[in-house]
Amino acid sequence: MAKKRKRKYSPSAGSDVASEMRRYERGTAKSGSGGKAGKVKSRAQAVAIGLSKARKKGKKVPKKPA
Repeated sequence: MAKKRKRKYSPSAGSDVASEMRRYERGTAKSGSGGKAGKVKSRAQAVAIGLSKARKKGKKVPKKPA
């Protein structure tokens, strides 16, 4: 019988990433603190911003790699 694994990311963290990806696809996602920098240029950057926002809200997300 297969062993059950714990989730690494909470489902609500996934929805934060999904909403950031939508902003990226529309071209409204900005990088930097307060969105003062330029547009987000890559999908990986959009995912990172979504995970960062989830961390700030206290959702279950693994720590940043060192």
